Order: sequence, then structure tokens, then C-alpha cells
Amino acid sequence: MRDKVSIFREKIKEKKMLDSMLALLQWDLETQAPKGGYELISKMIGDLSLKSYELTTNKEFIKLVENLYKEKESLDEIERKEVEILIEDIEKIKVIPSDEYRLYSELTAKAQGIWEHAREKKDFKIFAPVLKEIFEYNKKFIKYRGKDEDVYSQLLCDYEKGMNIEKLDKFFEELKNEIVPLLKEIELQKRDFQGKIKFQESKEKQKELSKFILKYLGFDFQRGIISESTHPFTLTVNRNDVRLTTKYIEELPFSSLYSSIHEGGHGIYEQGVENVLEETILADGSSMGIHESQSRFYENIIGRSEEFWSGIKDKVENYYPNLKKLSVKEVYKGINQVEKSLIRVEADELTYSLHIMVRYEIEKGIMNGKYNVDELPQIWNEKMMEYLGVEPKDDVEGVLQDVHWSCGLIGYFPSYALGNVYSVQIYEAMKKDINVEGALERGELIKIKEWLGEKIHKYGKLKTPKEIIINICGEDLNSKYYIEYLKNKYREIYN
Repeated sequence: MRDKVSIFREKIKEKKMLDSMLALLQWDLETQAPKGGYELISKMIGDLSLKSYELTTNKEFIKLVENLYKEKESLDEIERKEVEILIEDIEKIKVIPSDEYRLYSELTAKAQGIWEHAREKKDFKIFAPVLKEIFEYNKKFIKYRGKDEDVYSQLLCDYEKGMNIEKLDKFFEELKNEIVPLLKEIELQKRDFQGKIKFQESKEKQKELSKFILKYLGFDFQRGIISESTHPFTLTVNRNDVRLTTKYIEELPFSSLYSSIHEGGHGIYEQGVENVLEETILADGSSMGIHESQSRFYENIIGRSEEFWSGIKDKVENYYPNLKKLSVKEVYKGINQVEKSLIRVEADELTYSLHIMVRYEIEKGIMNGKYNVDELPQIWNEKMMEYLGVEPKDDVEGVLQDVHWSCGLIGYFPSYALGNVYSVQIYEAMKKDINVEGALERGELIKIKEWLGEKIHKYGKLKTPKEIIINICGEDLNSKYYIEYLKNKYREIYN
């Protein structure tokens, strides 16, 4: 048995090395590679992806994993979990022909450059052909699995185990029924809290503040960096090399601040995975919903709280001197103004999940054949009017604003909404153990980081989302806490 485990460990080490190389190429592609280099890097990504695929689908490796699975009770906890995950992953990937896998990897690598070009030209038609291919590949890959379950539900489950259309339809309906009436009440007030925090700030000052705020939250710059990209993201080479990006807009200085905090939540999670998991496939987040719960927790529950600003406002003034003339309450209300906005990443907490609903319904419609990719700008605009009462003036404000589809992340967007729900449940549990508000006012963010590290981060993928949330909260995913949190917070802000 130990000989089998030793061979298994060597194969996993080889796969992780390939995946780390892929991560570095992806980082280069999205942050600093010249456009002329996109084609070669895309081919390199395709070739390395194929090598990773071939390692995973090699008959000897599959036989080894299957044998270990049969004897999994003889394995330790970490080995057993790895084998269980691999059995599922192999079933999904081995049905995909190798040439299609390589071509799809190249396609999604090239697609990001095409997406950026389409944004520059403000023309979805440039991106539409490659997006069609991405959706068609996803449909095809899911159908190869030969399951009766709905195609889109299977994609959703890939990002959040146990998730499907029925559960998400119910969740979004509950959210719509509770939040839309509150949104209408707020609109009647026509209050402008945000005007006081609208000012210009140089990119250099924003960069300095981003680094300061990440250190303040607990991100370790000995094991991570922050750079710039068209769309903010977090990429992990390993727990000791976690890379964040943000985007700096001089007339929107709070945009970079909150995207940095959001990505910092992802980064702190990745850095917090226990060292013992580093050489395993478990050195990652439990699920995308749990991962987004950490970024949304730091961005909203921490970063948009009045107590956080009580503890940090005087420090932020060193970078944004315009804040000196404002009170903590004015800053708090300004960063929490409810507005029917066009851009998801700039949206307030109350309207944010409505943006996710738009994307969820579009993805579901394309995957089940209801919508055609060529019609997306029109469909997008109609749904934005239906749910948020705003209409984009061009494709950059509309269907081209997010990078996710160009990366092939079909089914990912609901993870943001699930992350919001998880984050509030986690917050309610945390308050029972530590004085969160007091820690924020005193700048003791280490207490919050340590609690999250002990309850969530250290486990990586060793525990499922359900195990994590039940261990912390005593119950499974429950949207009532999130809905009540939003209603209480915004009723108080808007009196």
C-alpha cells in the first residue's frame, strides 16, 4: 500500500508542477505580456494543459487511483480525500478527447486577448465568435459525461458541489421578493451620500493605499504581490506565491480600494491553507462559493462597516487627504449608497446579487438553447432594465464588462451570490466567539484573520462547503441571514 501511495505522491507532485507553470503563464498573459505574444503563450498554455490532462487520464494513473480508492480506509485523512476528489475529477475529464481539451485550453487563453480588444473597440461582435465556441465546448464536454441531469446544473455543481438550477432559482426568487421592494423604498428618498466621497486621486496614491490596506488586513507580502489588470483577479502558484491584481481609476478612488480588499480576501484564504496540504491537491479553497465568501466578507462585512472606518480613517487620510473633512459616518454612508449601477464590481451590497441574477439567467438560457450568443447585448440590456432599471450605453458597460466567460468560467457567477450568503452566516457565528466590532475599531484585524484561518482557511479542500458551514454555524446554507442583514443595514442607513 505504501508503495502505491509513494507512486501516487510523485504523480501528484508532477501534476502540481505543471499546474504551477500554467498559473505563471496565465499571470503573464493577463498582466504584462505584449499583445504580440498572446498567440505563443496561448499555445504554451494549450500544450501544458494537454500534459496535465494526459497525466490525469493516463490508464496507469487511473488504475492506481482506483486501487487506492478501493482501499481508502487504509489511507490517512488527507490521502483519502485526495483520492475521493480525483475519482470524481477523472470521471469528468477522461471522457473529453485529448485534442479537444488542448484546443479548448488554447481557445480560452486567446479569448481573453480578444475580449480585451472587443472592449477597446466597444464592440461585442468581435468577441461573439469565440464566445460561441466557448459555450459550445462546455455543452459538449458536459454531454460527454452521459448524465441525465440538466447540462447547466452539472456546470453549477462543478463550482459548488450539490448546487443546481432548482436551488438557485428558489434562492434568487427569495432575494428578488425581499430586496426589490426595499430598493424601491430607498429610491423614493433620492438621497446622495456618495457625492461627498467623489474626488480624484492619483494612481500612485491608490497603489500605496492598496498595499497598506492589504497589509492591514493580514495579507503577507513576503508570500504575495499585487499588480494591475483589466479585470481584478487572484491567482495562486502555491500558498507561498499568491498574486493579486486590481484596477486603478483616478476619478473612482474607492474602486481600487474595494477591489484590493476583495482580492485580499481570496489571497488571505490561499495563504492560510495549512502547510501539510502544500504538496497535495487539497491546497486550494473548499469551493468557489466558500472562496467568494471570504472575499465578500472582507470587502463588505469588514470593509464597508462603520467600525472598520472608525479604526482606519485617520490612516487612509494619509493617502486620500480629501477624507479629512468628512466624519466616519459620512464616509460609511458614502461607501454604502444604494444606486442602480451598470457595473457589477462597482455595485453596492443591496443591488449586487441582482447583477448576478442577470448573468445567471443568461448562462442558463444559452446552455438550454433559449438564447443565442449573437443576441446577448440586447438580452443583457433588457434584463438590466428589468432588474435594475438601467440600460448600458455601450457593450463595455454591458455584456463585455466581465472577463469570466472568456476564461471559460461558465457557471461561476452564482458563486458570488452564494459567497454573500455564506459570508453573513460566518459573520453571525464569528460574533459569538469574538467582539468583531471592537476588533475593527481597535485595528485588531489579526483576531478576525486567525478565527477565519482556524475555522476555514487551514482546511483547504479537506472539508466540503457543507462540512465547513455546518461546523461553524450548526446548519447548512441559509439565505435568511443574508436577507435580514441587508434589510437591517440599509433600513438603518436610509432611516
